Amino acid sequence: MTMTTTVFGHRGYPARFPENSLAGFSYALDHGIEGLEFDVHLTKDRVPVIMHDERIDRTTDGSGLIESYTYAQLRHFRLANQEPIPSLAEFLALVTDRDVQLNLELKTDKIQYSGIEAIVMQMVHATSLRRPVIFSSFHLPTLKTCQQIAPNESYCWLTDKPVAQPAMLVAKEHLSGLHLSHFQSGLPITERIWTVDNPTVAADLMKQHVAGIFTDDFEMMMQVKQQIAN
Repeated sequence: MTMTTTVFGHRGYPARFPENSLAGFSYALDHGIEGLEFDVHLTKDRVPVIMHDERIDRTTDGSGLIESYTYAQLRHFRLANQEPIPSLAEFLALVTDRDVQLNLELKTDKIQYSGIEAIVMQMVHATSLRRPVIFSSFHLPTLKTCQQIAPNESYCWLTDKPVAQPAMLVAKEHLSGLHLSHFQSGLPITERIWTVDNPTVAADLMKQHVAGIFTDDFEMMMQVKQQIAN
């Protein structure tokens, strides 16, 4: 059977909602999203929260590093739609028993949060999810730590660099695939591409049967997918 491409909402639905907001995630879930990609950091008191950057400056009305605030302090800041910064617990409550493929990115490439792997794994495993979560990170040692905790999960390395001998790398590091900013034609591995917002590029990738694309506008990309299917 030919692989079809899973469309992931990259940080939810940034084309219409603040990125990594519960409003964006909720809308996507209610409007046929296939996959959701989101990013996790730890607060000063070790609470997992969802945001892309290490700092809150770009996406909230506050400033500073996430790790410099307790969760209670962080909740005083607001996204552009006046929501507080969501916690992983809130997100997991939203997706419980929903038919969606999750891609949880551990944001440890710049700050290695001590113990984030065990904290996140425990929370995910305590949630009733219809599909196994895909865990990804730019920081390969983070994925290796996760593998020690839960060896049977799906782990994918993120990179924006060309990958030499990708099949050998995936096998050596016990990965389930690669998440790339570029398409490496003919790879005998699971390959998902970020961030795809051009419908022509998306259509070409879908015709190449890549495993997934990450997009800021999932509704547009679902239309592209439907056109190809017809």
